[in-house]
Amino acid sequence: MTTSGGRLAFVTALLVLCHLVLHVAFGIGRGAPDLFAVAVLLASRQIGARGGATLGVCLGLLEDAFSVLSFGASAVSLGMVGVLGGATRDLFVGDSRTFRITYLWLGVWLRGLVFWLLTAPAARSALQRALFVEAPLDALYAAAIGWLVFALTGIGATER
Repeated sequence: MTTSGGRLAFVTALLVLCHLVLHVAFGIGRGAPDLFAVAVLLASRQIGARGGATLGVCLGLLEDAFSVLSFGASAVSLGMVGVLGGATRDLFVGDSRTFRITYLWLGVWLRGLVFWLLTAPAARSALQRALFVEAPLDALYAAAIGWLVFALTGIGATER
């Protein structure tokens, strides 16, 4: 494993650990950023669509283990984000700050949309509130954290 690959694995594992600590151990829930989505988006840009999908489904199943009414929604939504994030590697070079923030924002927003569509109606909020209030704010929060991770670690640049 190369140095950048080892750094990517370490940062991804750290994001997963931080997500679990914030969401489960501290019980912050929706007040904490979606670091699973950030980890999938960050890693899938480097490892491709197949690896991004695998990581997304695994992290989604881990998150779904704590859910009763929406089991499988996280696995599908994160897997889909992983596939699309990995596909962007071949479509966009994207080393600019604007691209990275937009990439993260759209990825987390799309995850929120797919998650909302797959969640049981009893467990989800109204469509307008979910897609035009909650998802954009969650995406902005996660994009800020993700861009900070990009800036601090230097693993955001695509390597071919």
